Amino acid sequence: MPALSFIDRFRQPRPVVAVLRFDGVIGSLGRLRRGLTLAGTGDAIERAFKLRRLKAVALAVNSPGGSPVQSALMAKRIRDLAEEKEVPVYAFAEDVAASGGYWLALAADEIYAAESSIIGSIGVVSGGFGFTGLIKRLGIERRLHAAGEKKAMLDPFQPEKPSDIKHLKGLQKDIHESFVAMVRERRGKRLKGKRKELFSGAFWTGTRALEMGLIDGIGDLNGVMRDKFGDKVKLKRIGGRTPFWRRRFGFSGAFGGSPGFAAGIAPGIATAPEDWAASAIAAIEERLIWNRFGL
Repeated sequence: MPALSFIDRFRQPRPVVAVLRFDGVIGSLGRLRRGLTLAGTGDAIERAFKLRRLKAVALAVNSPGGSPVQSALMAKRIRDLAEEKEVPVYAFAEDVAASGGYWLALAADEIYAAESSIIGSIGVVSGGFGFTGLIKRLGIERRLHAAGEKKAMLDPFQPEKPSDIKHLKGLQKDIHESFVAMVRERRGKRLKGKRKELFSGAFWTGTRALEMGLIDGIGDLNGVMRDKFGDKVKLKRIGGRTPFWRRRFGFSGAFGGSPGFAAGIAPGIATAPEDWAASAIAAIEERLIWNRFGL
């Protein structure tokens, strides 16, 4: 075959890989702080699969997890479009792809990570605070009226009840089984570790995750995509469409957006005290989720 002329090489279309970035905690964090959700990322996911000359979709994942429902919804939407368009999907873990973050990475046909990335945490955890001792010490009277025996279950201002904890454990078991089923479906025979270890909720470095079959290789997005599609590959980042008022006033975005002022509240905008309190609590909880992985 004769060598291509300069003009022919210039005219050759460059292969395109759409890059979707999932950065942050998954799920709603309150009115003034937005985590990763299908509502916030769905538009970008749709647009990623509509690009011309599309060869693949790459997921850049940096998430410690969060809502299992939103993790499953986003992963399913990606899989549905990948199968409909017959486009391969690759996931790249950065600092961490754990818990719901790993669930999201499972939407890919192949998963890559750095040697020191944190991978796994295939489990379910619920957390909160108990204030019964505090309100008693402060002389505060708790008033709560509910219709339905279990309506006030796990209220943080009341002592925990064994029956409530048992109910919560049942919910966690159901969610954990769904997570395990997703891992088995997507990883299949590539899994090499023992079930008890794989699904214990523990997490590992990228190097150990590769040995266990949780990922397919060590590598970064740019390098792997060039290896697969050539040096001329065009990596096109697809971001969420952020409303003008959010961009103007610095509110945090739900899809790879930059953090807003302080706890996600724009400067100069009046907010109710309860909004500040809710946002502060959400920020603490978000920080605790990251801290579980030493980040």
